[in-house]
Amino acid sequence: MIFLESKMKTENKKLIEVKNIKKCFRKSKTQDLLVLDQVNFDIHEGEIIALLGKTGSGKSTLLRILAGLVQPNEGEIVYKGQAILKPVPGLAMVFQDFALLPWLTVLENVELGLEAQGIARDERRQRALKAIDIVGLDGFESAYPKELSGGMSQRVGIARALVIEPAVLLMDEPFSALDVLTADNLRSDLIDIWKEKKTKLKSIIIVTHNIEEAALLADRILIFSYNPGTVKAEINIDLPHPRDKETKKFSTLVDEIYTGMTSPSQERVGVRYRSIGLGYRLPDVEISEMMGFVETLASSDYQSKGDLPQLAEELHLDVDDMFPIIEALEIFRFAYVSEGDVILSPVGKQLADADILTRKKIFAAHLINYVPLARYIRRVLDERPSHEASEDRFLRELEDYFSEEAAEKVLEVVIDWGRYAEIFAYDYDSGILSLENPE
Repeated sequence: MIFLESKMKTENKKLIEVKNIKKCFRKSKTQDLLVLDQVNFDIHEGEIIALLGKTGSGKSTLLRILAGLVQPNEGEIVYKGQAILKPVPGLAMVFQDFALLPWLTVLENVELGLEAQGIARDERRQRALKAIDIVGLDGFESAYPKELSGGMSQRVGIARALVIEPAVLLMDEPFSALDVLTADNLRSDLIDIWKEKKTKLKSIIIVTHNIEEAALLADRILIFSYNPGTVKAEINIDLPHPRDKETKKFSTLVDEIYTGMTSPSQERVGVRYRSIGLGYRLPDVEISEMMGFVETLASSDYQSKGDLPQLAEELHLDVDDMFPIIEALEIFRFAYVSEGDVILSPVGKQLADADILTRKKIFAAHLINYVPLARYIRRVLDERPSHEASEDRFLRELEDYFSEEAAEKVLEVVIDWGRYAEIFAYDYDSGILSLENPE
């Protein structure tokens, strides 16, 4: 049913070719931030593709490149034999935010794209009414956005995309701003539209970080690694729509996706833990989150080993909440992931059973040993006669690796970890790191 790193070819006609896409954003006059690197895949008629990965893996950037809204630094997107250099007929995009014009009615918002194309009034009115009917909003044609719920507003966004009769619908986390029930309802309606062939759609590409959403919608899932984003695994699915979340096949599929998400990249094959360098973007995880997760795994309910889908459901965590915690635990050697399970290491079990002071000592030792940035800060403070250094000194070095904003966040994370471990102190008002408090 499911194939990781699959090379399986479909007999359906190829719609789009994504060839060696590389995208950088300028950080400074001399440095670029690499967001996407060597992204390659094809899109065929008759399939829904999910681009799955945590926030920051370049999925939305890739979608904008597909739409012709952003140009890659290297590589190309080929649609019907032509490179996409700008928005082209046949591709339409639905954004996460609804972006409706508040002074226009539902009908007028849906007509907007057709008006921009110079379509005659009678034709665009007829096509807009049909699109509104397809998404289930007939009766609200004269309503203004302020009268609509979030789900209804997103239906307008989908109708606005469908009205131009695209062959490929690009969707950027279209349900993430909605409540759970509304999102489920819209996903079901999208599948109905797709199955009943009410439109000219040949393919749907949806960006998501929601594993269950990908499992419910997609015929093929492309899992993106992070920093830079690239396709690290591919999962082909042959479950028919609609899919029942309560079946064994569906739960097996979700397990396979979690395994694909957490499997190491090729350079880490055979390594249980993450080994990182000075320029690694540390996960933004609080001490309390790490300790709470370790305690949960050590409890009698889990006995040091937890199934990732089960943990996500019981702790009410999505990908962007849970995976950074697991990433941090892997860095600290407190836990590791194997075949879709997260498992406490021996020292992770010690951490769970320890009192507060012993916990701090264990954490401090692992922070120095396995987080190069923390070790580097401590060494600088040790070597200086004053045992002090400005945070700006470390920010400048981090900006060799990250954008200014990302550098500030990484330093903030390591400062929080270092203060908890008492390997250095920090004065917020002056921005000075020191050895004032540590022994």
